[in-house]
Amino acid sequence: MMILAMIDVMADDKLTYQLSQDQANALQTIGAWYKGKTAPFITLGGYAGTGKTTLIAYLRKALEDYEETTKVAFCAFTGKAARVLEGRLKEHNGTRYGDNVSTIHSLIYTANLDEHGAVANWQLKDKLEYDLIIVDEASMLDEGIWTDLLSFEVPILAVGDHGQLPPVGSAFNLMGEPELRLDRIFRQEAGSAIIEVATLARMNGFIPVGEYGPGVRKLDRHDEETNLIVQEILENYNPDTLLLCGYNNTRHKLNQAVRQYRDVESPLPQNGDRVVCLRNNRTSKVYNGMTGTINSLMDAIDDPEGLFWMAEISLDNEDYRYYGHILRSTFGAQPPDGRLPMAPDTTPPDLFDFGYCLTVHKAQGSQSSKVVLFEERFSKMDDDDYRRWLYTAVTRAETELIIIGSAS
Repeated sequence: MMILAMIDVMADDKLTYQLSQDQANALQTIGAWYKGKTAPFITLGGYAGTGKTTLIAYLRKALEDYEETTKVAFCAFTGKAARVLEGRLKEHNGTRYGDNVSTIHSLIYTANLDEHGAVANWQLKDKLEYDLIIVDEASMLDEGIWTDLLSFEVPILAVGDHGQLPPVGSAFNLMGEPELRLDRIFRQEAGSAIIEVATLARMNGFIPVGEYGPGVRKLDRHDEETNLIVQEILENYNPDTLLLCGYNNTRHKLNQAVRQYRDVESPLPQNGDRVVCLRNNRTSKVYNGMTGTINSLMDAIDDPEGLFWMAEISLDNEDYRYYGHILRSTFGAQPPDGRLPMAPDTTPPDLFDFGYCLTVHKAQGSQSSKVVLFEERFSKMDDDDYRRWLYTAVTRAETELIIIGSAS
């Protein structure tokens, strides 16, 4: 059965009542694209709660009935996003035998390990044995990885949220103008307090102080009780809580506060400290916003000026560890402008900082069960930029969300 006919027949399927009209239209268009191979890729944008994963699951069913041997590679930029995608696909029975769910890195690159068990380098694979690649959170892709994905000449469906901030520090934005869009929020999702808050952020650019549901609320930063709540949050920090803010100065202060509550006296990073990557490095396969925990830190050999550490870092939700030279001066400070000093192995060093609190821009690819957001608006932000910033921030939360902000 041809895929277009299959999609028409699916109107009688017992589950298709869940599809909205824009989902059905998108499914029809994606089916025609896949059948005709009219372009190497197609982009699908959808706001939080519009059922992107549901649509992907229906597409997978249509592909199976179109051709039973079809194999699909589902992938996402980070390990955390890949695990979230895998869980959602399981809920919708959205994968079949022979499919794969992974990070983009493990899908298209082979990791070569050194004697420490860390990744020494990455090599692009020669071929992928899949008929379709579906990339989730596609707004996180940089141009280099996107070019590598396209090089396999496998059709790609790129899926993302076009309401979020564009990638930082790059003119490349795959999801800036998606070809297909899902705008209608499902009725069952509309009852979610986080979706309600996200819609307020996206539509109005302002979230009033108040309770929106269990674990979802906005507090007035000027209330004395709010200060006590913030103190309790910082005292009881754990990696499952994502602290977000706007300014780097705020980020530094909150990182310092958490470390003080953890009884870390040294201003220098220690084993067990949470860290965040500040700059992309395709060779090391670390990217802006990646978080992790320091396993070990030692002075770099052949570094008479003491500019670097040799660090081993367990990266959150990734299947590899980081091992390499990191610049000392970026901890608790602004990243240096201009040319960086070369590490002793004559490669550019990687840039990390304390990662207990992140700016919203750094957290674009992250999600957490609990998010605490400190609202801050840059003076140069226009209303649209701020709506995107606020929307991106609140959609990082999965179940709990506390916003610390202004009442007006």
